[in-house]
Amino acid sequence: MLKQSTLAAEAAVYRFTVPAGDYWLHEVRKGQTFRIVDVEGNQAADTLFYNADDPHERYSAVDTIREQKNVYLGVGSRLFSQDGNVMLTITADTVGRHDTLGGACATESNTVRYALEKKTMHACRDSYVLALAEHDRYGLTKRDIGHNINFFMNVPITPEGGLTFADGVSGPGQYVEMVAEMNVLVLISNCPQLNNPCNAYNPTPIEVLVWDGEAA
Repeated sequence: MLKQSTLAAEAAVYRFTVPAGDYWLHEVRKGQTFRIVDVEGNQAADTLFYNADDPHERYSAVDTIREQKNVYLGVGSRLFSQDGNVMLTITADTVGRHDTLGGACATESNTVRYALEKKTMHACRDSYVLALAEHDRYGLTKRDIGHNINFFMNVPITPEGGLTFADGVSGPGQYVEMVAEMNVLVLISNCPQLNNPCNAYNPTPIEVLVWDGEAA
């Protein structure tokens, strides 16, 4: 299901462009609306959510998939924490589906999937670790990096139950938008992956915007 947003970018209270391969860590308050824009198309935004008031409560792929009865996310999907609380609800989406299973690339997975010499390449898990180290006031470490959402990424499931990485289904300027149901800490790795077609072998910027509740 596709649904356009009614929110104007010029009314946003926060707007930032995240360079290719970089991370973004920001608090979104309850009632605010948060948008991720695929600026040039075919980019993957690997995203983690934490309860900003108690960061040890975080997004749970298992609970979210079970409650949606769907491995893909779209308009109306609710993102659950491991405590069974709704963290965010997707309210607008121009892409149609987003991956919950593919996980974040790591130096180890690059080695296993591609070749030994790929281990030195930057990966999303590196961005996560760097972000938490540079913002240690949240009390989070690499042990707190769980299963993420891959917004804009296309990970088809085979008839045998396996996963494949395919060309993205997003395009320039497409976006996903969600409202925060609690105060959330958002951590995005703007995927630097160069070895599979999740971003057409060419990492590009994303844009993030936030609106206050009254604007929505």
